[in-house]
Amino acid sequence: MTATGRGLGGRGGSRTPLGRAASPVRRSPATLVRRHPYSPAALWRDFLRPWRTRRLLEVHLLVLVLLAAVSSSALFLSCRQVQHNADALAAREAPAVQGLAATRLAALRADQEVHALVAGGLIGVAGSGETYRSQLSAADQGLSRIADRTDQDLGTVKGLLATYTDSLTLGASLYRDQPLMREQKLEEAHSLLTREGVGLVPRLDALQRVQLRHAEATAAMDGVQRGVWWLAECALAALALTLLSALFVLRDRCGRDWNAYLLAAFALTVLLAVVPLMTVSATEGGLTRAVGELRQITEVSRRSGPEPAEAQKHVTERSEDVRQDTDDGAWADRVYRATFAGSLLAVALPALGLGLRLDKDYWRRL
Repeated sequence: MTATGRGLGGRGGSRTPLGRAASPVRRSPATLVRRHPYSPAALWRDFLRPWRTRRLLEVHLLVLVLLAAVSSSALFLSCRQVQHNADALAAREAPAVQGLAATRLAALRADQEVHALVAGGLIGVAGSGETYRSQLSAADQGLSRIADRTDQDLGTVKGLLATYTDSLTLGASLYRDQPLMREQKLEEAHSLLTREGVGLVPRLDALQRVQLRHAEATAAMDGVQRGVWWLAECALAALALTLLSALFVLRDRCGRDWNAYLLAAFALTVLLAVVPLMTVSATEGGLTRAVGELRQITEVSRRSGPEPAEAQKHVTERSEDVRQDTDDGAWADRVYRATFAGSLLAVALPALGLGLRLDKDYWRRL
């Protein structure tokens, strides 16, 4: 009997009376965490222990909705403002700066071409005045286009340009057989062009400086915009942490699997924190480069010296660079629309995830 008893019981009772191996004991997450009492999960569990499960889930729901609403609103406003600045610079401010520079150089080159005709004795030769006429026409058209893109008063400048055009045309064509009258008209035109403070070129210089400041202010992100952007990023970080806490509570307190709504909301929160920020950073970089090129255009036009034709070529090249830099931000409009849709989902997904769980486990039992 003793030997039989030892055979049935096995060694030290390691087998059941039927001879089968005992099944391993499954430990709960709380039991596993006790082995690591200072782990983040254990510390967070201790922090949440005084709360009842239902109240804890309701608080998470409220915090999630509030954080999602704040972060989404701030992110939407920030992206909208940056997109508005990019559109304003591309459609209004940059063309105005370029147009003023082109007008100034066209007026100077027209004066240079007429004096070159007089010095070469080419006044009256067929086809010899086409260049200066085309430059005067370009200057007039440039001012007309600028008038639609700036709030500055161009009436005085337009009047000066018209008077300068009349004097230059009279000196180059009407009085070509009267040297004294021709010289007088050309001197009058040159005075209208360069007279300090009141001439066409000084007035265009003043307009250029003002318009360049407008472009710099449009492209720059002020303190309020940066503050709203930081608010959006901080709220998104808090939203992500709260989502992780809600997922932890559902698994720890309720024994639930991962909530699909909350997982989707967490992934969306990460995307909203990263993608718009990268887009805005790229857009700001393009705007900064465009403003730097606008400064170069302004300086080149103001220091053209005796070679306005070379300055015109340089301005044309830099204007193409400005156009490319401002066009590079066009794709940000798609990101802006996607951010708007994502912001709405960031509010709806956490509400659905916890709202449905609370309704199923608690609210229906009332």
